Amino acid sequence: MALLGKCLCGKVRYQISEGLIDADHCHCSICRRHHGAAFATYGQFSDGDFSWLSGAELVKSYNTDSGAGWCFCSECGATLAGSEKGKVTSVTLASIVGDPGVKPASHIFVGSKACWYDICDDLIQHSHRAPIKSD
Repeated sequence: MALLGKCLCGKVRYQISEGLIDADHCHCSICRRHHGAAFATYGQFSDGDFSWLSGAELVKSYNTDSGAGWCFCSECGATLAGSEKGKVTSVTLASIVGDPGVKPASHIFVGSKACWYDICDDLIQHSHRAPIKSD
C-alpha cells in the first residue's frame, strides 16, 4: 500500500511505495530542537521505497558532521524526513496523509530526553538508537 505525505503548505509531496515497516519516538536533542517538542516521531521504510513527487527543489536539509540530517520544506518549515549521508531514511509520521499503517514501537535516544518530560507508556526504551529491523 503506497503512502503519501506532504508539508504544511503542500508544495512538497512524497510517496512511500510499499508503506512503513516501523516507527519510533526520537528524544535526541536535535530532533527536540528541530520540532520544538519533547520528541519527534519517525517511520522507517525499505530501501528504495521513497520518492519526492513534487517540490524537491524546496527541500532543504540540516546535516550534522556525522552525516545525520533532517529534511524540511524551505517554504513553510515543516519537517518531513530524516536522512543519513544525504539519503532519506525515515519520514515524520505527522507528515503522512491519512493512516500511516504503523504505530510507534519504541522510544529512542532516551538518554538525552527532555528533563521536563516523563515517558508514561509501556513502549520499549533505548538509550540510543533502536536495533535495525531486517526485512
